[in-house]
Amino acid sequence: MAAGDGDVKPGTLGSGSEGDGGGGSPGGAGAGAAAAEGGGWAAAALLAGGGEMLLNVALVALVLLGAYRLWVRWGRRGLGAGAGAGEDSPAASLPRMKKRDFSLEQLRQFDGSRTPRILLAVNGKVFDVTKGSKFYGPAGPYGIFAGRDASRGLATFCLDKDALRDEYDDLSDLNAVQMESVREWEMQFKEKYDYVGRLLKPGEEPSEYTDEEDTKDHNKQD
Repeated sequence: MAAGDGDVKPGTLGSGSEGDGGGGSPGGAGAGAAAAEGGGWAAAALLAGGGEMLLNVALVALVLLGAYRLWVRWGRRGLGAGAGAGEDSPAASLPRMKKRDFSLEQLRQFDGSRTPRILLAVNGKVFDVTKGSKFYGPAGPYGIFAGRDASRGLATFCLDKDALRDEYDDLSDLNAVQMESVREWEMQFKEKYDYVGRLLKPGEEPSEYTDEEDTKDHNKQD
């Protein structure tokens, strides 16, 4: 049977050319074009898949970063939010403390176990956190800071004994970011609690505060 009389030549199936006529070249070219086009789609699909994977990784990273920021933010709120948390407790009904300075030994007497009043120091300033006894009392989640200098623990977000010093802590080994965090904590405590005096360095003499100074601006730092 002669070519062109109905033979189906290899390579012409699926060429999409019903009247190609003699020769196999048109069918072969069509198949090659289809293959090339298929390869292009495959490459594009791979690129799209890789881009989608990168996008998913970026989204996961953003979610994790957001979760970390929320954890830090809510952790800070928990540490500094004690104001009002224990207002119904007997400790919250104590009269406002007169302004005075404290040595480390004197500060430790106000840990909520020896006396209902609870004090802690941040960046050399002593605050009365008695109304936050639910948080800073002996059974509170942050009771470790009661009667102590909480600066290092707040700067490093550490809630164990490694953050406490038995001697005066000048914080000189903290980096700039940690020191900025200490100052931010100081401002937060100043807004929520009564500032009652300074934490004295070794050998430093306490200041004498008059009644006028004590009542004029009880929260004003020296």
